[in-house]
Amino acid sequence: MDLGLKDRAYVVTGASRGLGNAAARALVAEGAKVVITGRDEKTVADSATELGSDAVGVAMDNSDPAGADRLIAAAQAHFGRLDGVLISVGGPAPGFAADNTDEQWRLAFESVFLGAVRMARTAAAALGEGGVIGFVLSGSVHEPIPGLTISNGLRPGLAGFAKSLSAELGPRGIRVVGLIPGRIDTDRIRELDSLSGDGDAARTAAEARIPLRRYGNPDEFGKVAAFALSPSASYLTGVMIPVDGGARHGF
Repeated sequence: MDLGLKDRAYVVTGASRGLGNAAARALVAEGAKVVITGRDEKTVADSATELGSDAVGVAMDNSDPAGADRLIAAAQAHFGRLDGVLISVGGPAPGFAADNTDEQWRLAFESVFLGAVRMARTAAAALGEGGVIGFVLSGSVHEPIPGLTISNGLRPGLAGFAKSLSAELGPRGIRVVGLIPGRIDTDRIRELDSLSGDGDAARTAAEARIPLRRYGNPDEFGKVAAFALSPSASYLTGVMIPVDGGARHGF
């Protein structure tokens, strides 16, 4: 199936590794061009090199107020267009309500929430009909995840913002979608598993609760992201798409 992505241009934040990188790889494999971001200049440059000539790396922190404008300008300068953005942000510090500090909450809010809102608003102003804004969210949108109190507080709010934005941008022909990854086998998930003290046991227990009985591969997430951002998903907006092996049974 041709997704219609050839020569389209996307910004993918937090794409030097993890789920953002998986999405960027899938987009490039389908013929799209991408501007990817990461906090570390060398890491993001190396990731862009691995993606090939259709990728440009920009070192940026999501909390940078000027970052969104820089990314939109980079896409237009290098590729002459902007067709969409995928906003992926590294997970905030783990911890319980009694453990997380005000500073951890502030940093997470500025990066995970406000940075994402700012990126979406800036992209919305630059996109035309057929454009798309995607958010990489978390299962905490539907149900709190023990030990991830900050994420539990911020991700549902971001999902609410995405749904509001979809209603506002729909009349302009701009779509807004959310992706809700489950247990995808990334460094972040392995780190969270290890917090229990026995990462292997935590993984085995988690896999037993997934109908497919395994963690997802990042490439599997990337392919869903590429479809959701593509013209092939042109009548899909305002939805939160689970990529979780069936772990969430509700609608």
